[in-house]
Amino acid sequence: MAITAKELAKQLNISATAVSMALNNKPGVSTETRQMIIHAAEEAGFDFSKIKTNNDITGSIYVIFYKTHNAILSYTPIFEELYQGVKEECQKKKINTRLMQFYEKTDDLDECFAELRGNDCIGIVLVGTEITKEVCEKFIKLGIPLTLLDTYFDSLDCNSVLINNSQGSYVATNYLISLTGSQPGYLQSSYPIYNFAARQEGYFKAIKENGMSKSRSIIHKLAPSIEDAMADMLEILDEGADIARSYFADNDIIAIGAIKAFKLRGYRIPEDISIIGFDNINEGRIIEPSLTTMDVPRLFIGKTAARQLIDQIETKVYHSSKIEISTKMIKRLSHFMP
Repeated sequence: MAITAKELAKQLNISATAVSMALNNKPGVSTETRQMIIHAAEEAGFDFSKIKTNNDITGSIYVIFYKTHNAILSYTPIFEELYQGVKEECQKKKINTRLMQFYEKTDDLDECFAELRGNDCIGIVLVGTEITKEVCEKFIKLGIPLTLLDTYFDSLDCNSVLINNSQGSYVATNYLISLTGSQPGYLQSSYPIYNFAARQEGYFKAIKENGMSKSRSIIHKLAPSIEDAMADMLEILDEGADIARSYFADNDIIAIGAIKAFKLRGYRIPEDISIIGFDNINEGRIIEPSLTTMDVPRLFIGKTAARQLIDQIETKVYHSSKIEISTKMIKRLSHFMP
């Protein structure tokens, strides 16, 4: 015979009210207590079919921006769009969203976890652009439904939604080769993250498929901010380094900084050097010449992450998946047109 809610409360030595709120997905108990009760109910063979179905999800989805060095996440418009996408999708289900920014150098992770366990958190969208695998693993161990946004780790069992980085860089590099007939260079971020590593893979895939040599690639490492990328590129130019006829850049910020440096040293864009960026940020439309780039549908990515997480919360069924969203080239004036 299946255990009753009243019997479960007695067994756990907690109030019947707390058990009822947890089993019926109502506010009033912490996330940690709710998960403990549900787990105990499953173990004891509780008949969940007796619970009245309620289409409204109570509680909040937390969108957490995890910052390590803040070199990438310091450009806020990109991440505002991601958050807006999550928020819009949650609003369709009348689910509250809460924004949390965590900076590794100044914030305490245990305090962050205590807040998530003790509040009305029913799910987490973790923006892990700068996160490490080890820290991500700690979030997963909280036992709260989680979707990882903007990065991926092969060894971790969690849902992920991210850009198809290698597809975007492959398309950009292949296009430059088709235009110039020469081997493009690579403006590479000096800060390593998953996204940039995947973009490197796409770049080298295009190089290889076009019969070119990886060892002959001209690669310049630049900091991922406009001013610092410009300073790094100026130093490279002043040292007399080899310069490619065209470049793929890890992101638009690096591309814009490099364009400024090239122009300061007398190079013409795109007559002398073609450049394609990645992200389609607003500054790329303003710079002269305007920047050809790979567009990232950030609003759609945020909505996709929210839908994936809400589905897990509603169905209580979990099968980890990786969703990659493809990019699209926006052709402007920074690349050579034969």
